[in-house]
Amino acid sequence: MSQLKYCQGPRCHTYDTKDRKRGPKDNKRNETRRRSSFSYLDGNCCSMQCERDWYNVYGSRALDHFGRITQPKVLTADNAWRKRYDWTSSADDSCRHYVYNYLTEERHSITEQQYDDATSITDDGRLNI
Repeated sequence: MSQLKYCQGPRCHTYDTKDRKRGPKDNKRNETRRRSSFSYLDGNCCSMQCERDWYNVYGSRALDHFGRITQPKVLTADNAWRKRYDWTSSADDSCRHYVYNYLTEERHSITEQQYDDATSITDDGRLNI
């Protein structure tokens, strides 16, 4: 059985919906939604409204904690690499993997293992092959 978790929206319990109602007929109350999975805030909020509530309360603190951008990021030929693939019309429905540079329009073939490797392109878009 999957583990149930609570929506992290700080005001989730204040929204009046049927699935938030709990308690006996004469003593109904709203509770925070509890589910096995959520679709918002990387799986931590039940709705866009709760996601926005979370950001309004904790967003600035999160940016301060993890670091705000103080200089603009610049896309150059060195950091414009992305992984891509083309489906071929072969009998086994295989695909051809490659890295593509969005500025220079260069294209280099790579293996499927390189494509699946999370370190083949760094988080900032630099080629690491």
